[in-house]
Amino acid sequence: MFVNLTNHPSKIWSKEQLYAAHRYGSIVDICFPNIEPSFSSLKVKKIAESTVDRITALGKDITVHIMGEMTFTFMVVTRLKELGIKCVASTTERKTTYNDDGTKLSEFSFVKFREY
Repeated sequence: MFVNLTNHPSKIWSKEQLYAAHRYGSIVDICFPNIEPSFSSLKVKKIAESTVDRITALGKDITVHIMGEMTFTFMVVTRLKELGIKCVASTTERKTTYNDDGTKLSEFSFVKFREY
């Protein structure tokens, strides 16, 4: 099973990313929790523990794709790895275009999953 713990549901992924994910198994999307900047470390830890419990309830043969707020991600990845669960990040190539008005447009193309 491939657990997608991000703010990017698999239904909007490119066919390349879907193909790479399916090599790990069926995809299960879990929405990344909203981690407010004002949250204490203790509150983030409690959310991380709850998220790990939710993931481990899915079974044992799991790979978790996790991308998002760094302290939460670190806590979850650390705990999942302690439990023997593989965690991966998606890698992308970024193409940035700068407009005359000073705005920029960044496009990301999936390359591969990289293990934490």
